[in-house]
Amino acid sequence: MPRLFTGLEIPTQLAESLSLLRGGLPGARWIDRENYHLTLRFIGDVDDELAGEVAWSLGQVRRREFEVQLDGLSSFGGRRPRAVVVTAAQTQSVMELQAEHERLMQRVGLEPEGRKYTPHITLARLRDATSRDVAEYLSTRGGFRWPAFKVSRFVLFSSRASVGGGPYVVEAAYPLAA
Repeated sequence: MPRLFTGLEIPTQLAESLSLLRGGLPGARWIDRENYHLTLRFIGDVDDELAGEVAWSLGQVRRREFEVQLDGLSSFGGRRPRAVVVTAAQTQSVMELQAEHERLMQRVGLEPEGRKYTPHITLARLRDATSRDVAEYLSTRGGFRWPAFKVSRFVLFSSRASVGGGPYVVEAAYPLAA
């Protein structure tokens, strides 16, 4: 039973740059840079038949290439932080592609995603990190800016069911029109 999600790959050079932000935060489980991605739609554990329907449905997407601009460092979880992330600008292209993935997944029978979509790259998952520790970490590293990167495809990833996910495998790639 594969665990699936759709996402955007991160260029190697950008991943290397983001990996320099690792360290200095108690309770952080840092994501390996080869597993950095921008999730579009978490699908979850599905049987092979549904996985095939998902893959076929995603092949119907017709979108143009676009750029993603990263905004900066942030965290998810408020007073009980659970992740350190790099947020991405909520551009029309990103938001429309994500919304299309959401519609397609509902058409194949998946429940709607319950959370509001925020495009991001997870750098670390947090265990027992205090909001103060996270605030200090963010304040010392928050000045980074990265160039926009071009997105020419989205992918269907699989992962093994484990703490922290990864390694992630590209099961199928879907090109965007030039």
